[in-house]
Amino acid sequence: MADPKPQSESSPATHSDDDARRSVTRYLRRELDLGLEVVPSRTAQRVESAPADAPRSPAPPPREGGSSDRSAAATPVLSADLLLEPAVRDATNLDDLRDVLGDCSRCKLAAGRTHIVFGAGNPNAAILFVGEGPGEDEDRQGVPFVGRAGGLLTDIITKGMGLKREDVYIANVIKCRPPNNRNPELDEIAACEPFLRRQVALVRPRVIVALGKFAAQVLLRSRVPISKLRGNWSEFDGVPLMPTFHPAYLLRTPSDKKLVWEDVKKVLDHLGLPIPQRGR
Repeated sequence: MADPKPQSESSPATHSDDDARRSVTRYLRRELDLGLEVVPSRTAQRVESAPADAPRSPAPPPREGGSSDRSAAATPVLSADLLLEPAVRDATNLDDLRDVLGDCSRCKLAAGRTHIVFGAGNPNAAILFVGEGPGEDEDRQGVPFVGRAGGLLTDIITKGMGLKREDVYIANVIKCRPPNNRNPELDEIAACEPFLRRQVALVRPRVIVALGKFAAQVLLRSRVPISKLRGNWSEFDGVPLMPTFHPAYLLRTPSDKKLVWEDVKKVLDHLGLPIPQRGR
């Protein structure tokens, strides 16, 4: 893809993109500073990429503990569409969206990466897994979840769900590896979130599985520990979301695999899929 022509400082497109990123950063900071346990469903409709009569996923089961997010409901939520660069919003498929991302330099992570890790899998998947960000193996190969944690995620998909890895879609909150695998920072999340939102809108999954503390807390705008979030249904941009432990955590704490198995069964039950005999 040809390099875009340089734009002057007064270029409207440059200002538009910069303003969008600043809006995302302010939006994220405001929501995270609120310290709410759960932010309600987005008020904006998702950008449609399929016929109006396409089947919709049913609403998730109610969260345990009743309506604990009434205070959150009174908090204005910025329309997600307002946060998208026009080219992101106008992308009609994942290949187009990857082209829009380009050789991204929207945040400082670009300086240290080897490859952008955009996402991989079935563009029409019923299940979309979201992790934190690329690690060393992913940065080297440009594919999400290919290291030891990726091997365990593959086992969860194949042995735990009875599916193939190519049946699902896998992405991350951010697309570039942070230095020394540190947690992503707010401006880095802000630069990548529009692409993740558009990935969700284009894939149109019936369920999102948030892998680990960071992904779950960012997607849900929550500070609740993953140990309390996991196993409870919530939403991201209108899609039912199930938080669970990250495969890397399970490598360190294999005794908690049984909890992930419980979460997996809830996802399969929600999708009406058979529950395989648990692999040993």
